[in-house]
Amino acid sequence: HSPDYIDRVMDTAGEELRYLDPDTVTSEDSCKVAFLAAGSSIEAVNRVVSADIENAFALIRPPGHHAERNRQMGFCIFNNPALAAAYALRFLGLTRILIVDWDVHHCNGTQHIFESTDEVLVFSTHRSPFFPGTGTLDKIGKGKGLGYSINVPLTPLKSDRDFIEIYREILFPVALEYKPQLILLSAGFDIHYDDPIGGMKVTESGFAYLTSIILEIADSVCGGKVVAILEGGYDLGALRKSVKAVLETLCGEFNEAVKSDIDAKSPDPSTVEIIQEVKNNYKKFWGSLNNA
Repeated sequence: HSPDYIDRVMDTAGEELRYLDPDTVTSEDSCKVAFLAAGSSIEAVNRVVSADIENAFALIRPPGHHAERNRQMGFCIFNNPALAAAYALRFLGLTRILIVDWDVHHCNGTQHIFESTDEVLVFSTHRSPFFPGTGTLDKIGKGKGLGYSINVPLTPLKSDRDFIEIYREILFPVALEYKPQLILLSAGFDIHYDDPIGGMKVTESGFAYLTSIILEIADSVCGGKVVAILEGGYDLGALRKSVKAVLETLCGEFNEAVKSDIDAKSPDPSTVEIIQEVKNNYKKFWGSLNNA
């Protein structure tokens, strides 16, 4: 983030109420908590990259993926996953990081921060059209970052099977080709079927299965190094059950029977269509999509 923006956030410290924009409001402790959230994400990356722990989940708020370099947005003050990635690039010697974002909203801030570099590959599934209005198929990166912003815009009511199909058909082959040294997961749970905002139909089992795919990728290319960072999710019951499912999977407690139940279903025809559109859009950058 820019120094001016950080100063604006610090200026809210101790103030009872400040509307930074219509969606993003601070109270007297918001500044402190936002710094702690960013620091927690960085510390999780530190420990995982140094192999103190195999993987981690930063259970933090406020969320981060909408925050741009120079401004807050959509409840987000600092872009926690972007800061964690930037720290790993600058101080830990990494040169290839994959950020996977399954929040129902597009990660506009994360994409914009890294859209001109090949050191971070950003993969986002999100509802579209929807807030914040970004993440269309034609946004594929710039300059050295061409092909390193992969957007999969979705219509509502997508289920476990739809997301699994997207991860298997697009994320998996591209990630194996990219060979990230670290995987960051922007874990928003507003695609849960009980969420009042998202309009999707993912279950706790679906989150566990998606996490198992990410772990499978990580085990293949980067020694299992995965850091999940909490983003959205607006039903407390759904959030509790879904986070639990992800934590259990990160701890190696994934129930393989979940795969059979979900794989037995068919993806929505619109999902098959968007997968093909994405492949056509990115196959010139990723040879693995020509055969996937």
